[in-house]
Amino acid sequence: MFAQERFSARAGAGRGPNIAPSGDRLLPMGHEEPRETLRSGMKAVVRRALGWLVALAIIGAAALAGHAVAMRSGLERLREAAQHRLDMVAAGLEADLARFDYLPSLLEVTPTVFALLDRPDNAELRDQTNRYLERINATAGASNLYMIDAAGVCLAASDWNDPGTPVGTDLSFRPYVKDALARGRGRFYGVGFTSRRAGYYLSYALFGQGRRGVAAVKVDLETTEAAWRKLPGEVLVLDERGVVILSSREEWKFRPLAPLGPEALADIAGTRPYGVASLTPLDWRETAHPAGAAAAIRLEGAQYLGMTRSLEPAGWRVVALDDTAPVRASARNLALMAALGAMVLLLVATVLTQRQRALRAKLASRAALQAAHDSLESKVVLRTAELRSAVAMLGEEVEARKGIEADLRATQGELVHAGKMAALGQMSAGMVHELNQPLGALRTLSDNACVLLEHDRFDDVKGNLQRIGHLVDRLGRLTYQLKAFAYKNTLARVRVDLQQSIANAQLLVSERLREKGVELVVHVEPEGLCAWAEEARLEQVLVNLMGNAVDAMAASSLRRLRIEAGAHPVAEHRCQIQVCDTGPGIRADILPRLFDPFVTSKPAGAGLGLGLMISAHIVRELGGSLRAANIGGSGACFTIELPMVAAQETVS
Repeated sequence: MFAQERFSARAGAGRGPNIAPSGDRLLPMGHEEPRETLRSGMKAVVRRALGWLVALAIIGAAALAGHAVAMRSGLERLREAAQHRLDMVAAGLEADLARFDYLPSLLEVTPTVFALLDRPDNAELRDQTNRYLERINATAGASNLYMIDAAGVCLAASDWNDPGTPVGTDLSFRPYVKDALARGRGRFYGVGFTSRRAGYYLSYALFGQGRRGVAAVKVDLETTEAAWRKLPGEVLVLDERGVVILSSREEWKFRPLAPLGPEALADIAGTRPYGVASLTPLDWRETAHPAGAAAAIRLEGAQYLGMTRSLEPAGWRVVALDDTAPVRASARNLALMAALGAMVLLLVATVLTQRQRALRAKLASRAALQAAHDSLESKVVLRTAELRSAVAMLGEEVEARKGIEADLRATQGELVHAGKMAALGQMSAGMVHELNQPLGALRTLSDNACVLLEHDRFDDVKGNLQRIGHLVDRLGRLTYQLKAFAYKNTLARVRVDLQQSIANAQLLVSERLREKGVELVVHVEPEGLCAWAEEARLEQVLVNLMGNAVDAMAASSLRRLRIEAGAHPVAEHRCQIQVCDTGPGIRADILPRLFDPFVTSKPAGAGLGLGLMISAHIVRELGGSLRAANIGGSGACFTIELPMVAAQETVS
């Protein structure tokens, strides 16, 4: 043998210096190396580009995730702070508006007031009333307290001796005067007609022999506005027209959120609630916020998070605004930090990878040198041994071959034994699942037959006995399949009527359906739909899926099992059967490995976790597939896909 090797080496060396072996043929040396180098270089460039793309994707994902987390948490903090501030502002404003509700009604019990209403030209009565109103208002602390006759003319006021007093002014055009004379009470916010200072007006009709006048109190809210400026964020109050009447920013006051219509402008011109304000609309843009109650507001070029609260009975809206610029800046910083962190981690991973690669290369080079050294020594020993005794080495080779052959035979025996044990395990598990359902159905039918005999219902007994015979035939087919297992590995696929197969499977689980109160809905379209399959195996799969569905719906309030069969919506010459329940669905941790052996969501002792594995194996042998999916949180659906019998084949 070694002599032949030497001869082959010498023959190869004599063919010329530019000839080298390459695979199974000899190619000129130097022509393949540039092409291989070019291919390897291109692969290296592609790998490097993919690496950069993956690194950029990871950095971008980290930045986006950091930005999203920071924005969500920051906006949530702003929303909570705005909600708290809005509650405080609304409660304080409601208290300020309601504090003087009682004050106008005090004048109704004052004789001097009604005497002045009867004799409005009496200077002494007017002076007494002015001083009385001044004393009351000094105690109450309102901005002004005054009385108006039925014609709307102010007769007396607490500020009678101050510039801008309304005494002698016709206020009949004011809404709070009209409302008090018409309905007994009135409310109004606006700029004072004589004082030019904004305030909240409360009016109360004064009765004598009838409605004879109006008592009014003006509440100054400037102190409240000044307190808002010390709070974080911005606060503004909108009236029923959408005009800002109170605000922590002076430049926003008496400006509507949107342009006012002709009717609103005409009403404003008649009642003059905003004085000489130009009513220039604010640059206000509002969009719904994912937080729900909050809104994203763009006001005068700045971004705010807004919270709104209605204020009754004034019909106002209180809006709390918080600038989102700090949140966006914090989110950008966190995104940058996340991107930098991802870059650092990628750099560390790259350094570690390069270090491991260099270490592996070093170990590979050392191993190659050692292998070359060992190979050289072994060749010297082999050549020397060949020269000394070729016959002895041939004998050793024969002995070595005999030992290898013995080892191969032993290994083959172990493999055969392992294969038998695996087949036995699968067959045992399959037969347990295969026989349990028919045996349970036999027991139920036999018990029903005894009860029917006691009631002389012989036709029903006959039907039960026929079903029992069908089940016995089924068990016979199972035992026949066991015997056939020893002789062949292929299945005899025939036309199987899907409507009949579903009905046979329904019979096997009918008792469990009744016990669990499960409603069964079967729909096969078109009628007479057939598939290429083996009837017993297909019914075994259907029984297993229906039984699992019944177990899954044990704790559900709605228990409906739906079985639908029809042509595949996409693939031609394929049909599908769907078994869907209304249970809790398949757990996310189990769904990817649902068809693996011993995987089950049932409690210990309730299942082996082999039914779905066996069912999937059977469907694959029939030339189809079995898959599972959840139905939007309302149950699970198993889909069997099989070859479909064409219409002309069914007819023939």
